[in-house]
Amino acid sequence: MYQYSFEKLNVWKDAQGLAKLVYVITSQFPPEEKFGLTSQLRIASISVSSNIAERSSRQTTKEKVYLISIAFSSAVEVLY
Repeated sequence: MYQYSFEKLNVWKDAQGLAKLVYVITSQFPPEEKFGLTSQLRIASISVSSNIAERSSRQTTKEKVYLISIAFSSAVEVLY
């Protein structure tokens, strides 16, 4: 089975694990948080691995740095 270059990165694998953990934890949140905190945490956690993956398709260093910066910002958002 073909594996993309980003799928070999430990940081991408860790980000995938973060997203799974966030989904497990937020599934236990109260129903009134479904469209608030739950949604925000899930989107931010998915953004981490998505931006790492998108970085692998970019050509310029500037684009790559920008996407890693976005991934980091999303991780900090989940941490907060």
